[in-house]
Amino acid sequence: MNNKTNRYLAGLALGLLASGAQAEYWTVDEQVKNFNDVSAHLLRGDLQAAEAKLQSISQNIDKSDVRIGQYHRELANAYLEQGRQQLASGNTEAAATTLTQGEQHLIAASPALKAQYQSSLEAATVERRQAEAKAAAQAKAAQARQEAERARQQQLAEAKAAAERQARAQQQAAAAKTEPSAAPVPVAAVKPAVVAAPRARLIDPNATSSSVPMPMLDAGDRDGLRDLLDVVAADVVAFDCAVRLEVREAKDYPFVAALLSARIKKLAPGFDPQFSPVLKPDQEPRLVLSPQSNG
Repeated sequence: MNNKTNRYLAGLALGLLASGAQAEYWTVDEQVKNFNDVSAHLLRGDLQAAEAKLQSISQNIDKSDVRIGQYHRELANAYLEQGRQQLASGNTEAAATTLTQGEQHLIAASPALKAQYQSSLEAATVERRQAEAKAAAQAKAAQARQEAERARQQQLAEAKAAAERQARAQQQAAAAKTEPSAAPVPVAAVKPAVVAAPRARLIDPNATSSSVPMPMLDAGDRDGLRDLLDVVAADVVAFDCAVRLEVREAKDYPFVAALLSARIKKLAPGFDPQFSPVLKPDQEPRLVLSPQSNG
């Protein structure tokens, strides 16, 4: 009975020892598998997955296990290499983020690796500042080009407007030249008691006043202005018109007044013209003729 009991106990003890050894074997095998998973993530470049796996392992293993420090160094190196690649491609923002993520694994790293991290971070900072300065300079240059283009378009518009004013002035002057004058009446056919009524060229003799535009003054067309004033002078003398000179600038008044006065004196030396100046900077220059007989 005792022999059977002893054999039973011995067998039970051996079974327990075998079970413990098997449990320890499977525990060690699971740790190796977990570390292999970290290595696989590193090989694929999936650094965040490797980091998460290593953190999970660290919570279920002895803190003194040298493999923990080894994999921290491998992660630190992997982040450093990724950050350098991003820096070389010009992606300084991503490089700075990557290097910052890798810094937490430097606890178990060598001083040389820490120095490499510091150097890479400084390079990323310098390149980022240079990129920002370059972008600011490009934006400033683009704004300057836009302002120059606006100024050019404005000059073109002003030149076009001046050309249009000059064209209108030339058309009016040409129309004034080609307007048919009253046919002369033979002296023999004129009865002494009948005097032919004067014929208006530019004004309405029955109106209180008539406006005569002078666009050629804006356009700098001196010849066109002189031709127009030849016709104006005839109406002034024929209908005893007072003349209001509406000009943009004060210097324009004596110039126009002198030209018109000379033509009036040539037609009627004894005629005393009545001129009055009016400054209207925002209005096209013009003459306003008022027949005195309608006053």
